[in-house]
Amino acid sequence: MKIKKTSTPVLVLCCEIGALGIFRSLGKLGIAVYAVDENTSGAAVSSRYCKQHWTQKLNPQQPELYLEFLLQRAKKIAQKEAAEKIVLIPTSDSLAEFVSTNQQELSAYFVFQYNKPALIQRLISKKGMYYLAQECAIPVPLTLFPQTIDEVKQQAAKITYPVMLKGINGAVLYQRTGIKMLIVNSFDELLAAYNKLEDMNQPNLMIQEYIPGADDQVYIFNAYFNQQSECLQAYTGHKIRQFPVHRGCASLGISTWIEDFAQLNRDFMKKIGYFGILDIGYRLDPRDGLYKVLDINPRLGGAFRLFVSENGMDVVRSLYLDLTGQPQSLSPPIEGRMWMIEDWDFVASYCYMKEGKLSVMQWLRSIKGVSELAWFDWRDPVPFVFRCLENAKKIMTKLIKK
Repeated sequence: MKIKKTSTPVLVLCCEIGALGIFRSLGKLGIAVYAVDENTSGAAVSSRYCKQHWTQKLNPQQPELYLEFLLQRAKKIAQKEAAEKIVLIPTSDSLAEFVSTNQQELSAYFVFQYNKPALIQRLISKKGMYYLAQECAIPVPLTLFPQTIDEVKQQAAKITYPVMLKGINGAVLYQRTGIKMLIVNSFDELLAAYNKLEDMNQPNLMIQEYIPGADDQVYIFNAYFNQQSECLQAYTGHKIRQFPVHRGCASLGISTWIEDFAQLNRDFMKKIGYFGILDIGYRLDPRDGLYKVLDINPRLGGAFRLFVSENGMDVVRSLYLDLTGQPQSLSPPIEGRMWMIEDWDFVASYCYMKEGKLSVMQWLRSIKGVSELAWFDWRDPVPFVFRCLENAKKIMTKLIKK
């Protein structure tokens, strides 16, 4: 596809896999893309399509420092590109919340998807999301929110095992423990894990029903909604494999259109008045045939390049067109398109093979159909090289520690 007006630059906040997809998706159209990340270097920012990047970390205790940094960078970008405004794209929950909280100051230089801070806070909190989904009649797995170990013991009678032990705010749990979630198989295991992972001063753990089924029963909805909460682009698909296995992100996924699933989410976002890019995960429950929501990301999802329309549209291009006042046309999603995170899927596949759920021949057939890789691109090979070096360094560090 081509975009007529590409003079408005873009600033990406947080540079992981999703950011690399933005650099390539917009950069190949001739759009100048800049970035701010908390790391001084990284595979994503080595992309030829990242025009320049700066290092700055958001400190939740001093958000004004991050705000001032962005405003200073905005002045430089605007001057360099002779631009009136800059499209701002946060790619993490904390930065999506930061943008919504500081929209008045940011709007002097930036255009971005704006939602009320209270809505963003509910969506990124799994507790807030759970009750919001219930209010909108969206199916959810049974979830408990105990505040103490005694409440865990009292509520344990309501659940059957296995269950998921997750952070209400997953990022907070991961930063504190290095663990995003656990599959727990017994009452004793639940108590031990809760005691180990919970911060008793600031309770953050929840217990969620584990919906049976293979990892390919995790479904994804990606879309872009305009300021009137009208869905301009929508995509559906499901995971084939995930990393870590049974509880992680899509390492291999496939795009397949499911109209009733898409409509469920269009209606949901219309009810809550959502504006912008959206990434939602569901699990299809074989016991009742319902899609049950697991998490809602009110921002770009890392696997967004799994979903591309026949005319080349994706959710980032849709956002760019909408925020720069340009028309866009609907085109059917590419049915059967597959996208893979190379290193994650290699490790995930090994784990599935150890479980006896994947053979070498099945693995070879599955990767044969991949349309796009997360890291490797013939036109932009350096990020893949950087990623290989990063992985080699991690492996060597582990070997030395042993």
